[in-house]
Amino acid sequence: MKNYVITVARGFGSGGKQIASRVAEELGIHCYENRILTLASQMSGLDEQLFREVNEKMRDKKVSSFLRGLPITSKPKPEDRDFVSDEKLYELQKQIIEQLADSESCVIVGKCADWVLKDRNNVVSVYIEAPRHYCVQEIMERMGVNEATANKSIEQTDKYRAAYYEHYTGGNYWTNPVNYDLTLNSERVGKDNCVNMILDYLKMRFPDIDFSKKNGAEKEENNKKA
Repeated sequence: MKNYVITVARGFGSGGKQIASRVAEELGIHCYENRILTLASQMSGLDEQLFREVNEKMRDKKVSSFLRGLPITSKPKPEDRDFVSDEKLYELQKQIIEQLADSESCVIVGKCADWVLKDRNNVVSVYIEAPRHYCVQEIMERMGVNEATANKSIEQTDKYRAAYYEHYTGGNYWTNPVNYDLTLNSERVGKDNCVNMILDYLKMRFPDIDFSKKNGAEKEENNKKA
């Protein structure tokens, strides 16, 4: 198998993005989340000639170079709007996810990536959730907001994500455990153990891959580029 992909869906405040980033770091691969949406948005606003040029580069499997040049968001970003579909933007985003899965080992957070890649045998999909009280505390600490604001942010963001997933998957629901290889409670399991469990499952699922060797090789390559 040339490469593998880990998709991570998560409840807002569950620490899923942090866990995904740490898994990617342990494996020496890249983690993609909001940069996918940023690139898709930029592409959808480009004129025809520039759009054609970017698409050509995507076909050449160079999409990751565009994504790595975009800023990484470390602070939680709540949704404060109702979901409204944008089919063009979703199709671009879907194309980017498929190109990533074709070209490199990586972690992809959100964006219906588990559904987009569900028919591929090189994909492991994970869903991370936690009780509301835990998520509220996480959001209060990381965003610097009060309890009421944290609760509202969680409610609105999870509602948005659920509507987004249902629309683009043709009626499936976001928290359906059948969609995922692993469903983890980050409060009960702990973030460190969530990372370890994902890594252990990856090794069990793909026993022919030497992850330690791949990790070292990719880190060495990344260091050379730095």
